[in-house]
Parts: sequence; structure tokens; C-alpha cells
Amino acid sequence: MTNSLEVKDPEIVLATSGESFHWAKRFLGKKMGYDAARLYSFCRVLDDMADGDIPNGHEHLTDIQSTLNNGEWEGHPFLNQFSSMVEEYKLPTEVIGALVEGLMDDQEPEVLIKDEEDLIQYAYKVAGTVGLLMCCVLNTSNPKAKPHAVDLGIGMQLTNIARDVVVDAKMGRRYLPGSWVNNMTPEEILVAAENPNSENAAIITSAVRRLLSLAAEYYASGRVGLSYLPARAHFSIGVAAKVYRQIGIQLLRSKHSWWGPKQVTSKGSKVFCTIRASFGMFRRFPHPRANHNTKLHSGLESYMNQGGTWG
Repeated sequence: MTNSLEVKDPEIVLATSGESFHWAKRFLGKKMGYDAARLYSFCRVLDDMADGDIPNGHEHLTDIQSTLNNGEWEGHPFLNQFSSMVEEYKLPTEVIGALVEGLMDDQEPEVLIKDEEDLIQYAYKVAGTVGLLMCCVLNTSNPKAKPHAVDLGIGMQLTNIARDVVVDAKMGRRYLPGSWVNNMTPEEILVAAENPNSENAAIITSAVRRLLSLAAEYYASGRVGLSYLPARAHFSIGVAAKVYRQIGIQLLRSKHSWWGPKQVTSKGSKVFCTIRASFGMFRRFPHPRANHNTKLHSGLESYMNQGGTWG
């Protein structure tokens, strides 16, 4: 990324910033794989703006949000670079606007999630939206896929939050619902991380386990929707989901829990997850599919008309 906001090769962005997705992308094929990487790089740069990894990132996000709120696309040099992708796949700009809204929420001096509904709304904005956008890139026309795509994105984001409790606290952010952790501040979380035998550390450990249990519900719904994808996309996203969920499984098994080293998946784990994902292809055979569990979208009603009704 340069000061002119020229985007790097999407393949490089994916390889360096999205290890799980980079592993899964190889199963998509050349065209679909490249476009999925391009969408990932688009979202990644927006995220880097929010995290301050790009000079004047906050100002850029504000300008982008203003452009999208005006119902426009072109007008910002970063958006201009992706006009062809938006046009080709008819990406819903209101969904991208919700993604930017979520990232703008991260610009507050302190980010303190209040309760579970607040958590799911945030996870939709920064990750469920990406699931909806990916549906377009993966050539998924069946509207029944959309709520499940949202859920897979939410499940992955909840895994991120569980993995990055300390990292986020260092940035003044607490995504664990305050109602779960006695409204602990980020500073108190950092103190607890240094004292893993303390009462506060035990409370956070319980909250992380609860978070990963909640994530499992969203992953399960996400898996139901995979059979609506083209076969190669079904397998690839199934692999990505398995690899990502493995992070949470390792976190639960780790003796260091949330305060220890950042959990990553080894190549061996990725191979194992890939093999397991292959069994999910049996879902493509005709069989009754469960209706989407609408309780998973409680609190998201105001977003359900984005990108076509998906609730």
C-alpha cells in the first residue's frame, strides 16, 4: 500500500494477511480464486485504515462512508480501483456501507460492547457483510444462501474476538460483552492477563468459552448454507470454515487460554481440516435442509434489506 492508496496484488495481500483463506483459495480455481482474493484485499485495506496501519486511515474511512451514504461509489481513489469488481458482481453498496460503519465504530476512543445483541450487530457489520459480498463473487444466486453466509462471517468474527482479547485490550477495545465480564475495562483485562489465577481472569476465561460456544452455533448454520454454493466454492469455503474454527478449538485446549501466545493453525492442522471438509460435500446430495434459525439474527432486523432480503 502506498500513500496514493494503490492496492497491492490481491494474492500477496491474502498470503500475508489471510492465511486461512489463502489456504482455502487454492480450491476455487483461477478466476473465482483471484476475485475472492480481490474482495478480501478490499476488505483488508478498509480494516487497515480502521486500525491505523494506513496514514490518515480515519479520514479515508470518513470520506468513503460519506461517498457510500450519498449512494455513490466512485469519488474516492481507493473505491475507484474496485469499480470494475462492483459492476461485474453487482456488489450491494449498502452492504459495503455497513462494513465501513462497523469499522468506523472501532474508531471510538474506547470500544466497549454492551451485551450479546450489541456483539452480534458488530460482528454482522464487520464480518457478516463480507459473507454477503462473497456470495456475489462466488456466483451464488440462491437467496437462501445469504442468511447462512452472514452466520459464517459472524462465527469467524467471534473466533477472532476470542483469540485477540489481549491484543484488542491493548488498543482500548473490549468486544467481550460487558454483561458477561462485569463491565471490565480494557485496562482491567490487561491486568487479568498478567494474573491468570485471579478472579477476573476466571471471569474472562468463562466469557471466552461462552463466546466460542456461541460461535459454534453460527458455524453450524453457516455449514448448512454451503450446499447452495457451486461445488468448488462449497469445498473451499468449507475448508476455510474448518481451519478458522480450529483456532477456537486450539484456544479451548490451550493451557494458556486467552492470555497466552496467539493461536495459529499449523500446516498439518490445515491438511486435517481439509480432509474433514471433504465429508461436508455429502450435503450436496438431495436431502431436506433445515430452515434458517431466525433467532440467530435477533437484533439484526434493520440490516435485513441490505443486499436483498436475507433474514
